[in-house]
Amino acid sequence: MTRRYDASSITVLEGLEPVRRRPAMYVGSTGPAGVFNLVVEVVQNAVDEALAGHCASIAVTVHLDGSVEVRDDGRGIPVDDLPSGRSAAEVVLTTLHAGGKFGVGAYVASGGLHGVGVSCVNALSAWLVLSVERDGGAWRARFERGEVVEPLVRLAAHPEGHGTRIHFAPDPTIFPDPIVPDARLRAWLHAQAFLNEGLAIRYDNRLAGATEAWAYASGVAGFVAWLNREREAVHADPAHLRGEGKGIQVDVALQWTHAYAEDVQAYVNGVHTPQGGTHVEGLRAALTQAINGYAASAHLLDGAESIAGYDLREGLTAVLSVRMAEPEFDGQTKAVLTTPAATAVVERVLAGALSAWLVGHPAQAAAIVGRALEASRARAAARRASERARYQRVDLDFSRDVYREQFGIRSSNWHASARWITDDAILSEHAAHCKVGPDAKVLDVCCGSGVVGNAFRGKVGHITGLDLTPEMVKLSRQRLDEVVQGDVYNIPFPEASFDLVCNREVLHLLPNPERPLAEVFRVCKPGGQFIVGQWVPFSEVDAAWMFRIVKKKQPLFFNNLMEADLVALLTNAGFVDLKVTEVLQWEDIDTWIDTWETSVIHRHQIRDLYHHAPAEVRAVHPFEIAPDGRITDCWRWVVVSGWKPAE
Repeated sequence: MTRRYDASSITVLEGLEPVRRRPAMYVGSTGPAGVFNLVVEVVQNAVDEALAGHCASIAVTVHLDGSVEVRDDGRGIPVDDLPSGRSAAEVVLTTLHAGGKFGVGAYVASGGLHGVGVSCVNALSAWLVLSVERDGGAWRARFERGEVVEPLVRLAAHPEGHGTRIHFAPDPTIFPDPIVPDARLRAWLHAQAFLNEGLAIRYDNRLAGATEAWAYASGVAGFVAWLNREREAVHADPAHLRGEGKGIQVDVALQWTHAYAEDVQAYVNGVHTPQGGTHVEGLRAALTQAINGYAASAHLLDGAESIAGYDLREGLTAVLSVRMAEPEFDGQTKAVLTTPAATAVVERVLAGALSAWLVGHPAQAAAIVGRALEASRARAAARRASERARYQRVDLDFSRDVYREQFGIRSSNWHASARWITDDAILSEHAAHCKVGPDAKVLDVCCGSGVVGNAFRGKVGHITGLDLTPEMVKLSRQRLDEVVQGDVYNIPFPEASFDLVCNREVLHLLPNPERPLAEVFRVCKPGGQFIVGQWVPFSEVDAAWMFRIVKKKQPLFFNNLMEADLVALLTNAGFVDLKVTEVLQWEDIDTWIDTWETSVIHRHQIRDLYHHAPAEVRAVHPFEIAPDGRITDCWRWVVVSGWKPAE
């Protein structure tokens, strides 16, 4: 039946109701990222006060009930009445597009431009309490889900007090997990202390039992030095460059390392733009122009040789901070700067400043150009050396010492080495397969950092880990109930010890995978379950191509398992009633190959395999190459569960 569509079908949402109806439009999501954005919106207002020269300190507290309190010593939100008769503070908290950043004079540069930030926080909070000190007095108001429940009232005289305090609790009816992500907020606040020289920031997370305070005079140069604290630098001190054009202030620090991946942190008026934008385009253009220009003038190039942008950015760590009036972003979450003028200004300012810096620092300049030329020539050599793949199983001889050495070193930055390791979708799929009882004993074999076993937390009784190296044992003990060092080819537990055994992304690294599967079957109780996750090709079409890529990245890669191979392995091991589900996951290839076991030439060969992938591979295997050269690949994961037959 066709429903009637006329004027009566039109709904008009008033006040903050649109925010509560469609919260993701305003804060990005209703998951942890959305809760994080609530805090950032409030803190950003305090940072804007610092940018305007009126705030010297900010304090952020996460209370035991999960509520968040943000205090600053800025001017305080205005409390006098507007012509409507309502106080300015109440209007700012309850009205979209109301604030002090649209007019002229109050803020020269600000991150909270759109005027919906703090009102969105109010709308999406179970409750919010506003306290203001200014003009010799103190005021307080309380709101619930965006509505005024206690109007703004003056409490007492504070002759010298000034500042704003906002204390709010994310609404659990909108955010299923309303606790702010601690590590992400900590990192963001730490960055703000670097970006705003002299601003004191204190973070007190009472849920996590941790308190930190930061204040820096080193600015973006100190930020880069901190980011590179565990990386081997090509030149000792970051290049710190500044300039201004058309009202846009540009502040950047650059330092090259011997790492492979590029790490560019970009900010606009203190707002992190993780997906870059026009200011980052200007930075990259300036780098290509200045470095190629210097290399040519210093006769460091062969003939007509030039260095491509992605080669000269290999190993670069940079922090770019621009300050400007009325920046344009792609949306309220401000992930991308879209202001067209920023590209030309940043390029012109930095190209000139970097060219002068290179001339004034010839030793550092030679090291930087040499680093870029090494990358460029290695890429060319990789292309020349590329040859057609042979899809084969390699020599099955192996040494446990090789495994010990490789995985022991990888464990030092395990979670940073690939997205799949902590991917929520893959881990959730493992947990969804779990059908054992709440008192079940679980064994996570080759447990790595323990994230797979930990995915069953709350569903089972006790989780034990097993891994080969002491480094991995130490890492996984942070998540599992107990961890034992041992060999998956000879699992050190009696027969029928566990109700559930789990594993992920290891079978294709193990010679003769039938042997460890026999051990898994042995320690699994009759009627017990085995759950395994494994990356597999999309089809035979992309299998050989992916074999080349993975083998160049990971020398331990032995078995290019298809889905059918994995099912056959489990069936032959004795498991029955198999269930297979699929998860598609996008992996950052530049990060994935930036590990010690992948040689420089192999890294470039991997990139060329993506750039020159055959059309038939592209038809079945999705991947993307961004304009800046970064590669993301869609990986096909299968999670398979089976049962050991009951006696």
